Amino acid sequence: MNFLIIVIVSYFILAIVNLADKFILGNMIPNSKAYTFFVGVLGCAVVLLSPFFLVWCGWRILMLNILVGAFFPIALTFMYRSLKIGDTSKMITLVGGTIPIFTVIMSIFILGEVFTKNQWLGIALLIVGTIIIAWLPNKKTLWHKISVMFGMTDDNPKRGIIEAILSALFYALFFIGTKYLYSIQPFWSGFIWIRLGTLIAVLTFLINKSDRIAIFNSFKSLMKGKNKLLFFGNQGLAGVGFVLQNYAIALGSVALVNAMQGIQYVFLIVLGFIITMFKPRAIKEDISKSIIIQKIIAILLIGIGLFFVAK
Repeated sequence: MNFLIIVIVSYFILAIVNLADKFILGNMIPNSKAYTFFVGVLGCAVVLLSPFFLVWCGWRILMLNILVGAFFPIALTFMYRSLKIGDTSKMITLVGGTIPIFTVIMSIFILGEVFTKNQWLGIALLIVGTIIIAWLPNKKTLWHKISVMFGMTDDNPKRGIIEAILSALFYALFFIGTKYLYSIQPFWSGFIWIRLGTLIAVLTFLINKSDRIAIFNSFKSLMKGKNKLLFFGNQGLAGVGFVLQNYAIALGSVALVNAMQGIQYVFLIVLGFIITMFKPRAIKEDISKSIIIQKIIAILLIGIGLFFVAK
């Protein structure tokens, strides 16, 4: 029961963070790589806990910690790029709906996990629910249908979809890696070492001159007025949600935690609907009658899937 509560709370927090990410990327930091840099650097504030929790893990495990940590900013970069192109709830759904597929496959072949019939049914329902959220309209070419499905307005819709799927792949690699690392070292020590890998990865963004300029310019924008309050507040929330999600992974099955991400979409849809009602231009979500019905059906499937996963 405690495991389920931790997962639900973490995904509620991350749903709020996702909505804020969309607003920040659209209005404050348009450069996806710059935003990933700031998120990666701030996330490493956890190193302040090193004197209390950090344990030497050996060179081989250290290298693995750093590699797994580097997967996270890669996944973030692809996800932020896709968010700039499409509807928030739909793009997050594409990313999050694909993560369980990759994670289940990897957890079986890499971690040797075994699922019950109820868990398989729950995972299937969660994935079907995410597909329904982004159902294809009957228009024009396949790629046009897919681009409309994910709320895209970009001239190159293929890029957005490919980047969303690549984001899911690297997220899955990150989660599978963290599950393995938490099984062979204390949670907080592993968490700190992994974040060190994330820090090293994002620092490489400073090598390229154009990226470096974009990061410095974005930093100036962040420091203006209320921008910094929104950004740092959002990152504080993201940190709490991320720690809870990782702790849930350490306690249970990484595949089930990712499959239960469907609850995040429920929160995201509800929050997006509420915000759009009062601030239509803030995140530009589609709240037409057909979309609302579509999302309600998906929410029901996700809820039933969550029941079977937790049963």
